Amino acid sequence: MDTTESFLRQDRFEQQVARLQALLEATRHVHSTIDASEVLRQAAGILVRELELPGAVFLRPGGHTPLMQEGEPPAPPYAGCHRFPLLSRENQLLAELVVATHECSDLTLYERDFVEGLVLQTAVALENAHLHERDLEWARVQQDLDAARALQLSLLPKSMPEIPGYSLAGRSTTCYEVGGDYLDTIPLSDGTHLLVVADVAGKGLASAIVATSFRASLRSLAGEPIPLEELAARLSQQHWAEGSEARRRYMTAFFLRLQPVTGKVQIVNAGHNAAALVLPGGTVRMIEASGTPLGMLSGMSYTTETIDFPAGSRLLLYTDGLTEVFRNEEEFGTDRLIDTFRSVPVPRADQILDVLWDTLGTFSLHAPQTDDMTALAICHLDPSAQEIHPS
Repeated sequence: MDTTESFLRQDRFEQQVARLQALLEATRHVHSTIDASEVLRQAAGILVRELELPGAVFLRPGGHTPLMQEGEPPAPPYAGCHRFPLLSRENQLLAELVVATHECSDLTLYERDFVEGLVLQTAVALENAHLHERDLEWARVQQDLDAARALQLSLLPKSMPEIPGYSLAGRSTTCYEVGGDYLDTIPLSDGTHLLVVADVAGKGLASAIVATSFRASLRSLAGEPIPLEELAARLSQQHWAEGSEARRRYMTAFFLRLQPVTGKVQIVNAGHNAAALVLPGGTVRMIEASGTPLGMLSGMSYTTETIDFPAGSRLLLYTDGLTEVFRNEEEFGTDRLIDTFRSVPVPRADQILDVLWDTLGTFSLHAPQTDDMTALAICHLDPSAQEIHPS
């Protein structure tokens, strides 16, 4: 009796060792790949071979759709089969294993231990495979965003027009890879220059697509001999006609036609931030909106205003990303922006924008941008005034 019991114990011990060795080998196989389908294929094949089962199948979470199967498991709903959930580290269901046994018999203790051990390792390998797939997908998305950013940057003016007696500078920085702010300068055949600053509602890729579409429409119409108010109206109607999704991405825009010879500017403010005109004596005039944003409503009309832009004046067009810069709960605001713009002693547009950006960065303690920032500065140089250079 003692000899028989000793023999049985030895046999059970050898079976346990064999199962453990098989589980270790199975673990090595399921962790040898970072492909989710291959992880499940390896695990299903190991189960059927090692336990001599009729079949095994992995199901999608919450359903009966097979992800991978081996052998000949019964048809759904898999009556009489044994089920084992594959859980992530956060206890989320990744898949469900269904094991078919001969004549729907119970699993032995050792068989159940083997299945549960393999399920645990398969869940870890499956989650790692999903994370790898996610990393690859993010890398592809990031590559596309980088390409989109490079394309959007290439569509900005390569340089400002050189107009005798004037200094112009533009700058645009996005808070994400791409943004919905728009800046453009277009020389016209009559010697005037069309300058535009616009802002699409929202941020990110969708707004960037709308801004690019707006650029194409603007440039196709800019060469036509039409008044500025008609240009704005036609752009607004085109945007509205593109449908409900486009209307949710309406645009505010400031159109300015500079007449260098006469020293006058024609303007249309379509729902945009008020532009700041600083006159030679330091007086500031805010040029408010005279119409609704582009694409918000059908059949909108706009009004062109012509104003004097004498020598010694400067004009700032900007998007709300410059005023909505925060330091904790304190907003930079329009007043600070205009005071900074007016107080820069150097009448050179590029240097003025340098000061604005530096001031905004200092105010926000150089925190990351929370909105796109775009500005266009235009200075009508005063030939009788001596330019003051910063020390």
